[in-house]
Amino acid sequence: MQEFVTKIMEQFGYIGVFILMALENLFPPIPSEVILLFGGFLTTYTKLTLFGVIITASTGSIIGAIILYGIGKILNITRMEKIVDRWGHVLRLKKEDLHKANKWFEKYGYWTVLFCRMIPIVRSLISIPAGMAGMKFWVFLLFTMIGTGIWNTVLVITGALLGRSWTDILQFLAVYSSVAYILIAIAFLLMFVFFFRRDKN
Repeated sequence: MQEFVTKIMEQFGYIGVFILMALENLFPPIPSEVILLFGGFLTTYTKLTLFGVIITASTGSIIGAIILYGIGKILNITRMEKIVDRWGHVLRLKKEDLHKANKWFEKYGYWTVLFCRMIPIVRSLISIPAGMAGMKFWVFLLFTMIGTGIWNTVLVITGALLGRSWTDILQFLAVYSSVAYILIAIAFLLMFVFFFRRDKN
């Protein structure tokens, strides 16, 4: 995948960056960190500029996020209730669980969208529950732009600073991702325990 990404970017420049970043949102296995770090490296020996790569990458990311937000809108709570009515016994879900999760997202989810935009894989998928929860589009767009801008800027500049050694940081990002996933899992576990204990009372 890394070789495919770098070849596309070398051949198509800004257009390649834009397309890959949009696809990265729709297909999370495409690694944004490779796109951004290599994009930064490209600015050291091509006509591409740091500003140009950051803006192009961010625009692609935001468009991809908007598409996933729209998918979440289509899969709204009402439609999810129908799915739970039919498959809830298999998924071990009840309508009450859906509404609890939706209320939690309405209460804390806006900030989740902001921070999750800086976590690989999760940064793409968070757009779907935002759409499902009916998060206001302009708020979603604002938080997505901020989170995306920070993530893209840091990685593109890092890629430029590292030059030919840009791949060295990929191992660090893999560790960063693992730690982030563990923290998210703990947060969901704590949320589950909170809801369970509240129902018991």
